[in-house]
Amino acid sequence: MNVFQAIFLGFLQGLTEYLPVSSSAHIRIFGSLIGCEDPGAAFTAIIQIGTELAVLLYFRHDIARILSHWFRCLFNKNAQGWERFGSKDKDAAMGWYIIIGTMPIVIAGLLFQKVIETNLRNLWIIVCTLAIFGVLLWYFDQRSAQVKGEEDMTWKDAIVFGIGQMLALVPGVSRSGGTITFGRAMGYTREAAARVSFLMAIPAVLGAGILETVKSVGDTSDPSFPGWGVTILATIISFVVGYVVIIGFLKLVSTFSYKGFAIYRIALAVFVVIMLVTNVLTPLSGAAAV
Repeated sequence: MNVFQAIFLGFLQGLTEYLPVSSSAHIRIFGSLIGCEDPGAAFTAIIQIGTELAVLLYFRHDIARILSHWFRCLFNKNAQGWERFGSKDKDAAMGWYIIIGTMPIVIAGLLFQKVIETNLRNLWIIVCTLAIFGVLLWYFDQRSAQVKGEEDMTWKDAIVFGIGQMLALVPGVSRSGGTITFGRAMGYTREAAARVSFLMAIPAVLGAGILETVKSVGDTSDPSFPGWGVTILATIISFVVGYVVIIGFLKLVSTFSYKGFAIYRIALAVFVVIMLVTNVLTPLSGAAAV
């Protein structure tokens, strides 16, 4: 991977991470199209740190409030019963909901790490997930009411959001797409579903990125990892672009539906099928093809 390819992939990561279109699918597809093959799961996870730092910056006041209330309730000596777990404090409760919603992706990620990093990066699988979740997003966004906000979340809803996030381990599903789709199916407003998606992603994505960073330090055994220079450059670019996208995306979904994103997902799936049947792209490449 050269500098220009790294700049492009960093821009692509920042542009697509928060949109319900799957950033990992875009990195996988367009990484191959621009000639750097499959950049690999490690590269993808590490540059996601950049976009998650953008979330931390944008939601810094919300995060600080949730954390302070969470710690205050948990260590309150005078708390009774479920008060320590936020039964009377919505911000503290949100902290617990984020933890609950993170558990499915952590467990599945640890259990199926090898499959996720290899076989699931097959472009035929990505075609299916792009199309299927595009249809689901379209259906639930059009049919579901907008009656729930962040303050209405329960531990059961947190589990459902978490399952949506867990499915995003399969490239093409989209972490934000999975959580937003499940959120809309439960009746959350478009903006609330997006905000919950962003907040719930913080521990999962940062954790995965840090883990892959630690694993990649001094490890030259991964043939798909492009090296630290271009990876850091792509991460910085993904941070800058990601921050701008967050602002625009939240304003967009407060006014318009997710229909356009659903149509784009389906169109991208069709495009990839054409690229595959004409042998412009191969289903597996890089480490996944070994």
